[in-house]
Amino acid sequence: MTKRSPFKYFKTSPEIIRLAVMLYVRFPLSLRNVEDLLHERGIEVSHETVRFWWQRFGPMFASEITKRRIAGLKSSRWQWHLDEVFVKVNGERHYLWRAVDHEGEVLESFVTKTRDKKAALKFLRKAMRKHGRPEVIVTDRLRSYGAALKEIGAMARQATGRWLNNRAENSHLPFRRRERAMQRFRRMRSLQMFVSVHASVTNHFNLERSLSSRSNFKLNRAAALAEWRQLLAG
Repeated sequence: MTKRSPFKYFKTSPEIIRLAVMLYVRFPLSLRNVEDLLHERGIEVSHETVRFWWQRFGPMFASEITKRRIAGLKSSRWQWHLDEVFVKVNGERHYLWRAVDHEGEVLESFVTKTRDKKAALKFLRKAMRKHGRPEVIVTDRLRSYGAALKEIGAMARQATGRWLNNRAENSHLPFRRRERAMQRFRRMRSLQMFVSVHASVTNHFNLERSLSSRSNFKLNRAAALAEWRQLLAG
């Protein structure tokens, strides 16, 4: 049985929808910025249409990217780096937990209202259910990590120390730049959806420009764009 295309009832071509979603999620642009950029390419859509597209197709694209990367064994079980930062949701402080592997790949992003053992435990179980157990788990000195790791029997795998967790802390920077352009989040659910989609798109286009030659970077960039243009193509 042929799987129905998610673009079936949309008049706009899938290529334009993919482009709009990529521009909005990947770069620090507002919805109106994306509308203007599309207008310069001769594509007339409103910013509300762009909002609808990213909310409808963003999670689908992210899920497809994640499946392909896990199937390709691009995530690692050797060493994880965990960190958390606060994010304002409608004026209230929430916490964004993030798990990153030793190459900087964002494995899991999880939003909670608290920063206690219960939240850390839920975050760890979700990440391990999807990616398995790593050999080493690098964290900061937040006690919630130690308590959660002790409960799941992984206390011996924890590593803490100054500068050890720079990998996880640096992983927040693309999201912080994107957050400033969005100005604020109104609901915890919308924040969770955006950080999950943003992490997958960031992973997909993370080409490590500074670690490769110009020629290799251009090849990798072209490959990433070509793969993006085939998402949900059937």
